[in-house]
Amino acid sequence: MAGFDLSTRWGRFKTYLHFLWNDHAYLRVGFTNAHWISPELVRTNQPWPFQLAWWKKQGVKTVVNLRGGFDGSFYALEKDACERLGIKMVDFVITSREVPIRQRVHGAKELFETIEYPALIHCKSGADRAGIMSVLYAHYRLGLPIEEAKKQLSGRYLHIRQGNTGVLDYTFDQYLEKGAPKGLTFTQWVDSDDYDPVEMKKTFRAGMLGKVLTDKLLRRE
Repeated sequence: MAGFDLSTRWGRFKTYLHFLWNDHAYLRVGFTNAHWISPELVRTNQPWPFQLAWWKKQGVKTVVNLRGGFDGSFYALEKDACERLGIKMVDFVITSREVPIRQRVHGAKELFETIEYPALIHCKSGADRAGIMSVLYAHYRLGLPIEEAKKQLSGRYLHIRQGNTGVLDYTFDQYLEKGAPKGLTFTQWVDSDDYDPVEMKKTFRAGMLGKVLTDKLLRRE
């Protein structure tokens, strides 16, 4: 994070300025896209430091960053805020336009088994990466069937399945079409030879309008 020095007032100011404009943080000053999935886990968009302080008061002990972005202004500010507030920060990188590899699915399961709750998970908009992780949380932690858990990927959370981000929905739809009828659990299907992230990505087709909306207008990560 050499490009974002928070040790001086000027450095902190420049970091906030970059966060405000380049990360579109001005859109999130009063809008968190926050939804409690259960009493122990809330999903949101990228939080401001002052919002993290508020979540701390609500009892949040762990913040899971799904974006990566280790050289970004948002990451520098989030890491600094979590350290000052005494919140455990965990990085779990996942993408919004790829079928998750097996290791990522198992990693998500392990994450939800080991983090300290109450916890907050976030991506940039709180719609897509937070969505797929919420599905996995609802399935693995809450025990909901995939058909029910995948409701975490919906327009209610600003997720758009008609665009390239719809590959996340497609992943679970493929399980319900091909894995569930064979009596396989979701994990068994993911571990089987039928689960081919590369091939599924090839067969997925996004709608043109959806792609324009997510990639050009909203510029989703």
